[in-house]
Amino acid sequence: MNKPTDIDVAQATLSRRGFLKGSGAAAGAFTLAFSFPLTTAAAVGQVPTEVNAWVVVQPDERVIIRIARAEMGQGTLTGLAQLFAEELECDWERVSFELVKPGMNRSRNRVWRDMGTGGSRGIRGSQDYVRMGGAAARGMLVQAAARGWGADVADCRVDKGTITHLPTGRTTTYGAVAAAASRLELPADVVLKDPKDWKIAGRPLKRIDTLDKLDGSLVYGMDFKLPGMLVALPRACPVHGGKLVSFEAKAVSGMPGVRHVLRVDDETVAVVADTFWRAKKALDVLPIVWDEGANAKVSSESIAAVLRGGLSGDTPYVGNQAGDARGALSKASRVVEADYSTPYQNHAPMETLSATVRWTRERCDAWAPTQVAELALQAVAGAAGLPPEACEVHPMRIGGSFGRRLATDYLTMAVRIARQVPGTPVKMMWTREEDMAQGRFHPVTQCRLRASLDRDGKLEALHMRISGQSITAFVNPSAMTANGDPFIFQGLIPKAPEGNFAYGVPNLLIDYAMHNPHIRPGYWRGVNTNQNAIYSECFIDEVAHAAGKDPYEFRRSHMGASPKHLAVLDAVAERAGWHKPPPKGVFRGIAQYMGFGSYTAAVAEVSVSEGQLRVLRLVAATDPGHVVNPQQVEAQVAGSFAYGLSAALFGECTVKDGRIEQRNFDSYNVLRLNGMPAVEVIVMPSGGFWGGVGEPTIAVAAPAVLNAVFAATGKRVRNLPLKNTDLAKA
Repeated sequence: MNKPTDIDVAQATLSRRGFLKGSGAAAGAFTLAFSFPLTTAAAVGQVPTEVNAWVVVQPDERVIIRIARAEMGQGTLTGLAQLFAEELECDWERVSFELVKPGMNRSRNRVWRDMGTGGSRGIRGSQDYVRMGGAAARGMLVQAAARGWGADVADCRVDKGTITHLPTGRTTTYGAVAAAASRLELPADVVLKDPKDWKIAGRPLKRIDTLDKLDGSLVYGMDFKLPGMLVALPRACPVHGGKLVSFEAKAVSGMPGVRHVLRVDDETVAVVADTFWRAKKALDVLPIVWDEGANAKVSSESIAAVLRGGLSGDTPYVGNQAGDARGALSKASRVVEADYSTPYQNHAPMETLSATVRWTRERCDAWAPTQVAELALQAVAGAAGLPPEACEVHPMRIGGSFGRRLATDYLTMAVRIARQVPGTPVKMMWTREEDMAQGRFHPVTQCRLRASLDRDGKLEALHMRISGQSITAFVNPSAMTANGDPFIFQGLIPKAPEGNFAYGVPNLLIDYAMHNPHIRPGYWRGVNTNQNAIYSECFIDEVAHAAGKDPYEFRRSHMGASPKHLAVLDAVAERAGWHKPPPKGVFRGIAQYMGFGSYTAAVAEVSVSEGQLRVLRLVAATDPGHVVNPQQVEAQVAGSFAYGLSAALFGECTVKDGRIEQRNFDSYNVLRLNGMPAVEVIVMPSGGFWGGVGEPTIAVAAPAVLNAVFAATGKRVRNLPLKNTDLAKA
């Protein structure tokens, strides 16, 4: 079966009972105590087969699992369903799913907890309480069966949704006892399975959200329709922070299908028409006057000059420090030094931003793809001028996002437009050009690295200075600390569970100079691990060559205190045959990194002929602690490599006259199928922790390839993208 459903669930505040005691939070905030509604289904007018908030069991044995995290192609939906089904002990072939709405979560005391999907936390951030939900439901169903038989629960066993009373051999099914189970209290104690005993989780099962993609029935946000719906296309000032001065509505109001020309906010105008193309035609010829402000003079060159100034001098922001790096470097007879840079990147998902909104004075509903459903509900309510209980966001599956839909700017815009057309559903859509001009860009950074070696050819001192833009300062300034942006140092911090620096260096200094241009930044897949891995892993390669050492062995000699980093590094080196000569004309590079709680490494094989690079093969290893679906992990690794290589080889957003120049895929290139290398993935979970999958491995693709390019050409590519470097031999 494995098909989605759309069950209407009553949104009533339910009584509840603490399940696993935890510390509480302030009223209205996140509560750590785990709880389920305990009133009967009939008491709240709900579907009688809701066993608990997480699962509905139908009389025909169909199991509907409610998923609160976003699905955007990464497989979180299937992984969470596997974990729940594992503890429930149901028949996987009868599993389908339903996406939870944030208003439903709010009205039920946030029983589904966090609905955000980012930071590779979709599974690892909720695996424990999702599993508890399945185990609790199983306990209730078995207890209902035992009561019906007048038997002891301890004498009952479950297999694929069939409950057996061992002493008598009697059997019943989940579907037959679901209604009775829904009237029971939760089990007093819930014991989760040891992963070694998993039968559904841990297996490469087929995804449960594939069929409607294949037959074309899946409706993405940009495809969604309602009767009488209008379409709105916005255009904002192309210079971020600029203002809308005026527009001539009369110039287009007589065009076919045009219904409204509206001021959305201080920066944005929108044309509302009966079809997309009619709205676009009118918007293309609408006379608009902008006040672009002082930022209209900004360019990539002027931004680079500011960042370059941050590479030297003092800074108060330190991420990792040991010994006296500055002192050791000042006394060193030989210092290896290099400057690197990475440009702005656009998320550029295939599905551009969209949201459909129907607003009245009493109610506001939004149908929208979003990674942060609860924040989306807040944004909708705020823009609608209504209390949250009078609003709802209906989450939709997402046609790519890569972090862009962690922001809610487009939802606010859609509601502001719909509010001016009350009672009429309005689908706000961004054109590709608007989507790319008004992005939340992966920020531009530069890095200066300086190192010295001791007599044995080992690192004696290392100073890594990052200069660039802070995402946190723009997105969430309240999270800034006395040490600046804590996320700048992803993967570079000592003993950090999300990203631990692997190398032992007696004199170490990693610091940061913050400079924030006007281009709006955002969380782009992999966030700061991407450039940090390029800077550190390419420079470690440079130092190894300066020391006359093999790059792999040089890394190993500095990783004695980092066994998990070392394990993935050894795994890719062995699989790639690092110490065996590659085929003629093939050259190798290696890299390792830790990000989002997982350990990763890669070996790249490339060829360079007449200045043309071909990435032939990438061998990757990942240790995320636990693996729910090995096939999905492999797919995520390959997908992250495609995304990361696109950025490293081609991706570059430049600024001219204060605005982003790249407005479509003709100027913002991505990796094509014929350029995708063969990818081999080693999945090696060591247990004991839960790491991410969707973002960690993206970090090692680029440095492995860049190090292989040096092996092939003798040229160091220090400024990305690689397309700007002539690889032809001198």
